[in-house]
Amino acid sequence: MSTPPLSNNTQGSNTDQNTTQTTPATTTTASTTTTTAPTTTPAVASPSPADIDKMVASYLQKKGYKATEAIFIRESKGDTVSLEDVGEGVKKKENTTTTTTTTAKDDTVTTTKTTTTDTSNVVEPEKKEESTCESGDPDAYHVSYKSLRQWIENSLDWYKPELRSVLFPIFVHSYLDLVGKNIPQKAKQFMDVYKLDHLELHTPDINTLQTVTEVQHIRENELAQMYRNNKYNLRMSSVPFELIINYLQDNKFMSLLRIVNQYLNIQVVHGKLLKSAGGLEMDDVGITGHQTQQIEEFNKQPVQLGLIQLDQAFKDEVEQAIKEQDQTKKENEGVDPATTANDHLPLLETFKKVVQENTEDGPAFGDIPLPPYRGTDILAEIETLNNINHRMPLNDGSLPSICCYTFHNTHDSLNCVTTSKDATLIAGGFSESFIKIWSLKGEKLKSLRNTINPAHVNDYNDLNRQKERHGSEYKRLVGHSGPVYGLSFSHDNKYLVSCSEDKTARLWSTQTFSNLVVYKGHNSPVWDVDFGPFGFYFATASHDRTARIWSCDHIQPLRIFAGHLSDVDTVKFHPNSKYLVTGSSDRTSRLWDVQTGACVRVFAGHSGSVKTVAVSPNGRVMASAGEDKSIILWDLGSGKRIKKMTGHTGFIYSLDFSADSSELVSGGADCTVRVWDVNTNETSATSTFMDTDEMHESKRYKLDQDRKRKSVLESPEQLAVFPTKQTPIYDIQFTDRNLCLVAGAFTAQKATEH
Repeated sequence: MSTPPLSNNTQGSNTDQNTTQTTPATTTTASTTTTTAPTTTPAVASPSPADIDKMVASYLQKKGYKATEAIFIRESKGDTVSLEDVGEGVKKKENTTTTTTTTAKDDTVTTTKTTTTDTSNVVEPEKKEESTCESGDPDAYHVSYKSLRQWIENSLDWYKPELRSVLFPIFVHSYLDLVGKNIPQKAKQFMDVYKLDHLELHTPDINTLQTVTEVQHIRENELAQMYRNNKYNLRMSSVPFELIINYLQDNKFMSLLRIVNQYLNIQVVHGKLLKSAGGLEMDDVGITGHQTQQIEEFNKQPVQLGLIQLDQAFKDEVEQAIKEQDQTKKENEGVDPATTANDHLPLLETFKKVVQENTEDGPAFGDIPLPPYRGTDILAEIETLNNINHRMPLNDGSLPSICCYTFHNTHDSLNCVTTSKDATLIAGGFSESFIKIWSLKGEKLKSLRNTINPAHVNDYNDLNRQKERHGSEYKRLVGHSGPVYGLSFSHDNKYLVSCSEDKTARLWSTQTFSNLVVYKGHNSPVWDVDFGPFGFYFATASHDRTARIWSCDHIQPLRIFAGHLSDVDTVKFHPNSKYLVTGSSDRTSRLWDVQTGACVRVFAGHSGSVKTVAVSPNGRVMASAGEDKSIILWDLGSGKRIKKMTGHTGFIYSLDFSADSSELVSGGADCTVRVWDVNTNETSATSTFMDTDEMHESKRYKLDQDRKRKSVLESPEQLAVFPTKQTPIYDIQFTDRNLCLVAGAFTAQKATEH
């Protein structure tokens, strides 16, 4: 409360004090005036009738009795007022009052009943205001829709999926309103600005509506008539519904309110929020009889899922190296190479077979800019071919061997774990802002000396002489200023990339165990990071709702992938490095084109945040999982769901495909590792307990007691379950020879069930 000028304040306070002191029997100044009035009346003459009329008229005016005041003034002037005149005045007053209260009541009713009944009359009392304020302004739809869109984007992630479902029908009817008002330029501008928000789910409808540019087109176009003559069905929880209605009313967006009342039928569901990706997979959303969710059309964009085609010079050198290697081997064994000229064909045939099968529809060489190959790349390719020849085939009768690495005494500070592809190094990221690296070969880690002189290093032996004499069991990497949430090794194990709550990513050398580069660009904590299949590129996922791709030699991101409605929790490269897969808290996964930065696939079907994704080595199938405890397999080519697999009783933290893309392994908060058959076409799930074998009745009873007899859905695709000793699984990786490596942190108490 502002302070008045000192002189006035002092005077007023003194007067009040005097009044209170002279009339102690009274409690307020007003009552003092009332009690002193009779003492002054004897000294004053009685008021005249004219004065009394003025006093009464002033009283009526002060109280707001305008109709009564008008009748009183007419009678005081000598005019005769009939009962009919009085009735008309009262009727007018009632109409005025009713209009006011109806508006107020309707504002209240709208927040609770608009959705289930026809509420086209809710904003009828405001039609005059709308016609004067909004109809005359052709930019009103643009301004109000832009404000609503921005408000929804800035709303809580908990409500955003449901709130966003209202945008498309409002967008359609706003565009048709502009066309109907014969403002084609504004209508076209409105369409061009906001259609990109809805192309993913409504491409066919938008393409059709774009042809509606004149008033008569609305009457002639079947789709326009369908939207105009039928209500758009939506389901929404009570809290988001009240929020959006109150927002429209508070900002007096009457045109949008009219659209909601006239063309939308929102069914309010009381209780918990709807567990869906903004209604993407609900059958009763949209206009009855019309396929409103048209995500399949968006997912028909052409993609190249094969592995990248190799440089012809690189292929020639690999083939030549294979022949020379085999010839040297035969000579060392004392065998005449001329008599065994065809003994090297198996490895060479494997190379040709891999090149032919994997690169049929892959990107052409040069589509993805990569550094020129080196001699080490040729040796790495030959090693990969040897691993393929020695790979263990997996099937129902031959499950993968699983090696589990357990971290003890982490005190809940271990956030992430990753293992190198050749199973030689393992790294962990901690809440104390540092990273630790261990050797899985039982060796002590030795870093290069700081005083190394590159001029004295000519071969690998010279490099080894420049290392520390006495190594250590682990190396500690310090540099981040916040908890470390993601780690990833490069394909050659020379580098490690990390991400943190401090909004940065860092590149580390596994030879010097020092920080090389800091990458800044995200506006919020970075949740996940993944090195590309060829090194050089890596991708990050952040709380700022974006994923970004970086190259090791640039400190700025090369592409920013924006489109998710909430945190991007996980990111993975496609095996050909042309695409990126992301999973988000908005319950969807997306496939992005690395070159254009555009989204080419949207996968909606989870009822919780997507915490992990994996792409099969052949590049055809993607798996996603997270907080809804289920795994969904997707066909990347068509964008359709292959099947849904259930069995986990806790959040799922990690997924990975076997090297031959035939099996999938998952792990999570329920302290189990589960193996799934990818190729089975059965999608039905049966309700069972953890064990259904009658031979193990006692074991099943114990396990049921531990699970509090909680029934779970176990899909027939589940091949095996491997429980751990109270160790939630943070990371799963397959080697080239189909050895499965899993890692997690031991918990002193049983992991909390979600």
